[in-house]
Amino acid sequence: MASQTVKRAIKEVKPILSLDREEARLRVLNLYKAWFRQIPYIVKQYDIPRNEEQCRRKLREEFTKYDNIPDIRVIDMLVIKGQMELKEIVNVWKQKGHVMTYFKDTIEPKPQDFLSKFLNGKE
Repeated sequence: MASQTVKRAIKEVKPILSLDREEARLRVLNLYKAWFRQIPYIVKQYDIPRNEEQCRRKLREEFTKYDNIPDIRVIDMLVIKGQMELKEIVNVWKQKGHVMTYFKDTIEPKPQDFLSKFLNGKE
């Protein structure tokens, strides 16, 4: 009984953009290519202290971070967010600090002394 309800609920869920996994994959590839083409302009326009190769590595890292997501709707939402981010950066609606947050280390070292803990809000 419960499995029939789950199957019915899965069938009733409507897709956001993509109808199948292949279409979602093509949308992700198109987004990746769009970001890849914009990297030289982003580096020049925002004058970030990174070269194009470092930005391309970071782009690949950001895209491979989400490569194991099975739900097509989640993939579509991530593609939509990626398109919005790209549009904001291309139209210079973001500042240099916003672009540099992509290069922030994902694992921050824990503060050891009192002052560092205080400044981070840990004490």
